[in-house]
Amino acid sequence: MKNYFACLIFGLVLLEGCQSKAEETNKDAPQKTTVVNAVENKVESPKVTNDAATLLSKKEVPILCYHNIKNFDANAGPMTKVYSVKPANFAEQMKALSEAGYHTILPAQLYDYLVHDGPLPEKPIMITFDDTRGEQYSIGAAEMNKYGFKGVFFVMTVSINRPNYLTKEQIKQLSDNGNVIAAHTWDHHMVTKYSGDDWNTQLVKPKEKLEEITATPITYFAYPFGLWNKAAIPEVKKSGYQMAFILSTKRDSIDPLYTIRRMIVSGTWNTEGMMKSTEATFEK
Repeated sequence: MKNYFACLIFGLVLLEGCQSKAEETNKDAPQKTTVVNAVENKVESPKVTNDAATLLSKKEVPILCYHNIKNFDANAGPMTKVYSVKPANFAEQMKALSEAGYHTILPAQLYDYLVHDGPLPEKPIMITFDDTRGEQYSIGAAEMNKYGFKGVFFVMTVSINRPNYLTKEQIKQLSDNGNVIAAHTWDHHMVTKYSGDDWNTQLVKPKEKLEEITATPITYFAYPFGLWNKAAIPEVKKSGYQMAFILSTKRDSIDPLYTIRRMIVSGTWNTEGMMKSTEATFEK
């Protein structure tokens, strides 16, 4: 009889323990289900993708284009005066942009703004450099760094490592420091005169070379002299570029992403003139 009661008590204790575990398990189950359902029910809104007309209607971001940063005298030729900004003037211009509240953006931000209505900082501006000149690294990047500015460097690959031009190491460092390296053809021949294998020589190979140097995708291109035509755009697209940049001329109504406007900063301007021209050129 004692054995009987002992077994009975043991069975009741065991049954109660199993029920407690089941209750604890059931208590956890709804929590897990809620988490799963929350994940399953999370729906991300699709990104807006703007058409060409919408892109053209958006307010333009000011984009400055620099070439040489060097001293010149009053006897210099007209091209030198237009395409060269004195180092002291360049330094003053960067300071003025910072004090006016401008914030530099890079092409990926511009693309997101134009295509997907992405956000921009207050008073955005883009600073670009053409033609691979060495002082763009030693003076340009150094001055921009004082204000936390980043820039876009359009490189023609034929000039890399030549005297007074950017070296591979400098290009890599510019990229590693948060600037964007972009293509500017192999040897600066006008895109409007290309035929046959010129597209490969001037668009594809420079892209591959710069990707090899920077270990990053090269997806932006600047037309030499800012010149382009309708035949060039499909070739630029086919070569793997996401956007292409011109100068202060009319944009294409069909492919505005491949005719992004820039303004050459003339060496004949003082800082006040540069600031006024920036506002006037991109006032829309």
